[in-house]
Amino acid sequence: MTAIPLGVPRRLVEFTLDGQEARVPEGSTILDACRAAGKDIPTLCEGDTLRPKNACRLCVVEVEGARTLVPACSRKAEAGMEVRTGTERARHSRKVVLELLASSVDLSTTPRVAGWLKEYEAKPDRFGPDAARLNEEPRVDNELYVRDYDKCILCYKCVDACGDQWQNTFAISVAGRGFDARIAVEHDAPLTDSACVYCGNCVEVCPTGALSFKSEFDMRAAGTWDESAQTETTTVCAYCGVGCNLTLHVQDNEIVKVTSPHDNPVTHGNLCIKGRFGYQHVQNRD
Repeated sequence: MTAIPLGVPRRLVEFTLDGQEARVPEGSTILDACRAAGKDIPTLCEGDTLRPKNACRLCVVEVEGARTLVPACSRKAEAGMEVRTGTERARHSRKVVLELLASSVDLSTTPRVAGWLKEYEAKPDRFGPDAARLNEEPRVDNELYVRDYDKCILCYKCVDACGDQWQNTFAISVAGRGFDARIAVEHDAPLTDSACVYCGNCVEVCPTGALSFKSEFDMRAAGTWDESAQTETTTVCAYCGVGCNLTLHVQDNEIVKVTSPHDNPVTHGNLCIKGRFGYQHVQNRD
């Protein structure tokens, strides 16, 4: 049995959320409060296992007295605060962000974006066909995962997961400046020549599919990837004694990828190369 420390109880912070009284534990963000109240605030760069990065600016809300819109993912709820999530100003900002992203990045594999584009009546095509895109072929230089920079929104979640927040491998960083900024390994080398240890924790946190399992990439290319037909089964990794939880994604009686529950006290969504990619022996029928 795993002991989970409960910590010192936190006092509640009271504030106003869209005209209604809200109470959340001290230290909670506005986004935490919105989710607790059942309010759907769009966000891409926020991750439940990472510190807020404030990169995508999709989750902005209006706070009484604040000069600018504030990111709900990182702004802590404060006593007496008055927050409005659906004002014209906040919705217009989200609309423009969606338009800018969708005009310059391939968001075809980004969950929920199609619904947000419709909800906010975003029109990415208004920037015309000359909107800047990388137009770069996916990088397939290993058999475990694929890098498709045409889908990258520079949210830096992969950098954080590979860096001091989880893996501490520091194989991934930001190269270039301004419009030339991009995610890369050292010297923009092939992944096989980098410090990557193939834990796949960067794939786990990527919100757009810029990083994807090679198995998923191949099945999408073949038109056979179907998440609606997949089942998920959580089990325990048998490679060592740590006790990491694995979630097996199975389609047509074949494991197509492995993830880990983010709320698991052992893994927090992270795995090593064996846990995430070493499942072939399970279905070896030769």
